[in-house]
Amino acid sequence: MSVADDRGKTIALAAPAQRIVALAPSLAELAFAAGAGGRLVGVARFSDYPPEARRIPQVGDAARVDFERVVALKPDLILAWRSGNSAADVSRLESLGYPAFVSEPARLSDIPRLLNAIGALAGTDAAAGRVATEFQREIAALRGRYSNARRVRVFYLIWHKPLLTVNGAHMISDVIALCGGENVFADVAQLTPNVSLEAVIAAKPEVILGGASADGEKEFAERWRASSVPPLAGLPTRYISPDTIQRQTPRIAEGAKAVCSALEDARKRGR
Repeated sequence: MSVADDRGKTIALAAPAQRIVALAPSLAELAFAAGAGGRLVGVARFSDYPPEARRIPQVGDAARVDFERVVALKPDLILAWRSGNSAADVSRLESLGYPAFVSEPARLSDIPRLLNAIGALAGTDAAAGRVATEFQREIAALRGRYSNARRVRVFYLIWHKPLLTVNGAHMISDVIALCGGENVFADVAQLTPNVSLEAVIAAKPEVILGGASADGEKEFAERWRASSVPPLAGLPTRYISPDTIQRQTPRIAEGAKAVCSALEDARKRGR
């Protein structure tokens, strides 16, 4: 079996992978969603979903891979994240003889594609296909519901000090567009740019979404009001659980529903 990864490299296996190491929490979650969770023998730090992932040995994180532990686990497939894992680390693992499937999901359509790819490599095609199809159905339903909705200008806050947001190449921006929103910093070159309050004021958002810098709706709203200035402090805010929007997995359908709900509330306020 062979699958092309997001480097354009073909990963060919003589038999379905039985021992998989995932070098990002989102990849561990994707493996479970694709029916291959039972094949995982190593995961990255912070791999906590589903709960079973917490019991799998950890092999480091984006900053450092524990090569000795990986070797000891004898994997027959590495799942890596192109912008989250060091290219040098991936190359070293490949030089040790481990096939590496490297992904770089940027659009909602990438999630079913990756599910099917992992399912093909692990021999769990049927399970992966079912989850991929259900995800596509949920996204299509949201697209149909909000495709003609009034556009809402959105500032998405992924961190509050400094102010970090996302550009149009980020999957969060794709979610905003799905819900009939417009990312006010879509045209910025950097994927996760640092922006000033002055720039946010000039962008004229109608709603503030985010959540990574808070533990819930109340804290997110209070922190935003404390750190912003008029007229930004008076804008409606909505907390979006980070795990459902910042990990490129099927759970992003849940995050998309929350974003769509927030934008619909903003439309009602603006009438």
